[in-house]
Amino acid sequence: MPLAAVAVACAGSRWRIESGGEVKCEGQRSARTRRDVARQTKAMRVVVQRVSRARVTVDGRVTGEIEAGLTVLVGVGREDTPATAAEMAAKIANLRIFNDAQGKMSASLLETNGSVLAVPQFTLYGDARGQRRPSFVGAAPPELGKEIYEEFVKALKELRVRVETGVFQAHMSVEIVNDGPVTILLDSEKTF
Repeated sequence: MPLAAVAVACAGSRWRIESGGEVKCEGQRSARTRRDVARQTKAMRVVVQRVSRARVTVDGRVTGEIEAGLTVLVGVGREDTPATAAEMAAKIANLRIFNDAQGKMSASLLETNGSVLAVPQFTLYGDARGQRRPSFVGAAPPELGKEIYEEFVKALKELRVRVETGVFQAHMSVEIVNDGPVTILLDSEKTF
């Protein structure tokens, strides 16, 4: 196994090569491989930020802009499906992170008629444990990533949420004014 793969497999812990060439990581029952890492990162990941305004530009052109609402950075995993995207869209639309009439964080995006700026971001799958250069093996391949990202946007629109978007596989500049600040991490497997 190449040393770079050992670094990923052992996530920076000490390791040794046993007879037969198997890598054994200290403090772990068995060796981890890139495939194991990819298997563990199959959930859709999103970063939700409550904003007073946000916009995304590509090549100096504004592709999406909202006032009060949410900026959602969307990472698609290898095993995500349209159903995963729809579930995540519903979760975000109903997430109670806006202030109600009493100033209590108890109102949802749907209740406040807020908008979403959805930005595709495969780098949410960056795994830099034990190395300096992140690995993105858990991210969906581009074709699948784009399909599921578009399903996510479609699901939000079906919930009657106004959605603006970034551009898939483009270099984007994202400007936000985080309101609160309120930032929530979600994944479809509910690990956080």
